Amino acid sequence: METPATHPSYTSFVAIGDSFTEGMSDVLPDGTYRGWADVLAGRLAARSPEFRYANLAVRGKLIQQIADDQVDAAAAMNADLVTLVGGLNDVLRPKCDVDEVCARLESSVARLAPSCRQLVLMRSPVRRGPVATRVQPRMDQLFDFVDDLGRRHGALVVDLYGAQVLGDSRMWADDRLHLTAEGHERVAEAVWQRLGLPAGSEWTAPLPPAVRAGWGARRGADLRFTREHLLPWIGRRLTGRSSGDGRPPKRPSLVPYAGAGTAVEAASATEG
Repeated sequence: METPATHPSYTSFVAIGDSFTEGMSDVLPDGTYRGWADVLAGRLAARSPEFRYANLAVRGKLIQQIADDQVDAAAAMNADLVTLVGGLNDVLRPKCDVDEVCARLESSVARLAPSCRQLVLMRSPVRRGPVATRVQPRMDQLFDFVDDLGRRHGALVVDLYGAQVLGDSRMWADDRLHLTAEGHERVAEAVWQRLGLPAGSEWTAPLPPAVRAGWGARRGADLRFTREHLLPWIGRRLTGRSSGDGRPPKRPSLVPYAGAGTAVEAASATEG
């Protein structure tokens, strides 16, 4: 694969993964999700008139599903740039064989790396809190393996997990699982810079000091989170369902893209 130093311009981009790459919870006015991959695609498109973009990511997918449903399709597109982010949904579950997750990542990377000019992997961001603390040994194992994959397959690795600002609860939506619009903007900037492109902002800059909410406000937020997000999530786990069941990818074809909401994008969505 070529490096950013020898190939600074990207004319095509395929993103695969789960809800993080689909764009939750960076909500557009029409109720759809934008997300870091769309932001990155828009910036890349501004540098290349012939730019094309596909996003095969679907919320809720485990690494085996990403490998089965997205990897071969992405490899067949032979894009300049491919991003693969997956495995965190697996390690957040009560039971997880991290070695098996790593094996699925290994086979996916081995398939994708020769198919593109540059493959990008990520150490995913995680909201600081008790859930992250409980599964930290699993995450450390997973992300150490991602680093190793990058070294062995010539992939770039973006370390979002190590960025303190992305662990700040204010970067996360009410569901406590997905980044806000600002969080996605920062991820896009992180990938942009890792590709060797000129910095547009300091994506690791800390937020202003937080003003601690009162007990009542915190309690109300916890109750809303439990009612609107946690209990439905538990219900899906108990019944073997996923939020992504039956949901198609938002951009299944590698077609022209100039940014979410533009005329070119609307035409591309129709073609796809």
